[in-house]
Amino acid sequence: MNLIVGTDSTWSLRAWICSQIAQIDVEINVIDLTELDYKSEIVKFSESGLVPALTVDTFVIHDSLAIIEYFNECANGVLYPKSKLKRALARSLCAELHAGFMSLRSQCPFSLDKVAPLAVNNTEIENELARIEAIFKLAKLPFMFDDAGVVDAFYSILAFRLKAYGINFPGKAGAYQDSLLNWSSLKQAIALAHDWKTA
Repeated sequence: MNLIVGTDSTWSLRAWICSQIAQIDVEINVIDLTELDYKSEIVKFSESGLVPALTVDTFVIHDSLAIIEYFNECANGVLYPKSKLKRALARSLCAELHAGFMSLRSQCPFSLDKVAPLAVNNTEIENELARIEAIFKLAKLPFMFDDAGVVDAFYSILAFRLKAYGINFPGKAGAYQDSLLNWSSLKQAIALAHDWKTA
């Protein structure tokens, strides 16, 4: 399997973390998203023109949600909880992050460099942060469910982003945020992201 990733791509990092939880060996192909012709490089592997993408033999799986579902099937369901309802909740939380929190994405872009703290001054950001805090409060601790899984992979990157902008939740939400920040898989992913930028 070949995982096509992009520099500073949060979705690429999430897919990679899921591959590690699932214990699936993937070869990494890094596309520098700062290059003007990066789209032409991506379409050599995936007609979507987006990262991440996973090539398996002659098949191409694009979009991080589809990729992690494939990893999950390859690993006998290890990425999700055993309970049917909890699996549904996990998928809901991942889909919410996949499609939402647009104000936070806009005002707090992912960066490996030092950034200025966020000055929360609009209702949209405040509402999104309140929603994220509510999600973090759902965690069983140290992970969202009994074992590390897809929700932790998805939200650990967000926890890193929030920390970078000086956003630290109190109480149980903060405990989950800290747990994600101290998670070895996230630390490995961030180290890998630095390597991708210097490759």
